Amino acid sequence: MASALISNPVTNSDRSKRKKRKKAQLKNQQQDQNHTKWKSQAQQQIYSSKLIQALNQVSLRPSSTLASNEAPRRGKAVRDAADRVLAVAAKGRTRWSRAILTNRLKLKFRKHKRQRVTAVTGSTRSKKPRLSVFRLKGKSLPAVQRKVKVLGRLVPGCRKQPLPVILEEATDYIAALEMQVRAMSALAELLSGSSSGTGSSTRAA
Repeated sequence: MASALISNPVTNSDRSKRKKRKKAQLKNQQQDQNHTKWKSQAQQQIYSSKLIQALNQVSLRPSSTLASNEAPRRGKAVRDAADRVLAVAAKGRTRWSRAILTNRLKLKFRKHKRQRVTAVTGSTRSKKPRLSVFRLKGKSLPAVQRKVKVLGRLVPGCRKQPLPVILEEATDYIAALEMQVRAMSALAELLSGSSSGTGSSTRAA
């Protein structure tokens, strides 16, 4: 009995290796599902319908009636709505989607806090621009590290992450953005077609 146990030992390291391998396989499968999900027509339609709902809450008056300072604000509101809906479509499974959603909450909290401070003090103090240590260090970094740093800044929530995480998140984020572009282009074509159709019908009448 003892000899059988000795000849076929199952160590803790073997078990942990198997668990790690299984975890890596599941992670790869999930990534593949996410990438194919962004390419599916069904996901694009779901995103488009949610985007229309979000854009209905944004002021969509004709640009001719807008004031000069309102037009850029409206453009930013549309971009924020499109990104927020994209993050919701990702269901918080990725770092970039969680970063977009939490950043939205932080901005909302800061806005309320700033309003409270101005109501109490009556004026806001002008902050001095602080020189970042990362900017100073960035000049002396090698070219590859600089590019990784830039990529980390471009992908939400990946500013201080290692390269494998940045690459994984960037791949999913790019696939999601491509789907966003396809959906918004389709919506733009649909809206331009409907507006030209109503214009010709009014002329005919």
